[in-house]
Amino acid sequence: MTSASGSTDPTYEVGGEELYRGRREDLSTRGFWADFGGTFGGVVLLLSALMGMLQGLAAIGNDDLYSEGSDYLYKFDMTVWGTIHLVIGALSLVVAIGILARKSWGLVCGLLVAGLSILGNFAFLPRYPIWSVIVIAFDVLVMWALLTQLGRKE
Repeated sequence: MTSASGSTDPTYEVGGEELYRGRREDLSTRGFWADFGGTFGGVVLLLSALMGMLQGLAAIGNDDLYSEGSDYLYKFDMTVWGTIHLVIGALSLVVAIGILARKSWGLVCGLLVAGLSILGNFAFLPRYPIWSVIVIAFDVLVMWALLTQLGRKE
């Protein structure tokens, strides 16, 4: 099918507006910010994943590195905490690569792993509060960037 402009891309008209089936670049300001939001979310999630993996490796390698905390509800061994952070970090790393590669599953999975990371670090607050707050802040930035991008997609 040929459109009015002579293009061979299949087009469909909805409400007087042409919709293209083929992939087209969105060069508008809105497209720029949506693209920037995805890249920003992917990079920050990648940094958060690396921090979570370092946190997990440190907990597995040295049980005495983190403080004990008084009357702590989640009394796991530090090896268990380290494994939790390492698994969430590895998942975050895979999803961050997916986001940066513009995979369709990356946005939703990015929101899920950022939420898991927030929950894990919130539960870890009594053990290492400053580091946990920093990782939570990074994860909130990831969620904001990904939700902004999802809101701009049609």
